[in-house]
Amino acid sequence: MQRILTISAGVIAALLAVGALWANAPISPLPPDAKADLLVVNKGERQLLAYSHGQLLRSYRVSLGRDPVGIKVREGDRRTPEGNYLIDPGGEIMVHGIHNGLGWVGKAHRLMDWTVGCIAVTDPEIEELYRIVTDGTRIEIRP
Repeated sequence: MQRILTISAGVIAALLAVGALWANAPISPLPPDAKADLLVVNKGERQLLAYSHGQLLRSYRVSLGRDPVGIKVREGDRRTPEGNYLIDPGGEIMVHGIHNGLGWVGKAHRLMDWTVGCIAVTDPEIEELYRIVTDGTRIEIRP
């Protein structure tokens, strides 16, 4: 019986290690001069696309608000809004990384919708987006 538990603990540890490697695998960097002029969020596909002059720069998998289906009706409804917006440094609907101190979760955050209506990517991805997206960039959020 003890041997079975030892093997099971070893298998669990190996699965956790593989999961941690997958969740935090680095992305290949975009060129240093890359700049996005349009972001498109497809809520149904849980996808954010960054474009430059009509060419896809990168596709990011995202988590959304806890109740993402449908249009945003009121503040606090946990829905990610739909429509056309501009990126700016303020506001309540954000594209952001993972909660402080939980960045190690990495890609595993995508296993569920967890934000209060924002669009979430991994911490390395938000750092890349911060580098390639300037204030005034258009963002289209689609169903």
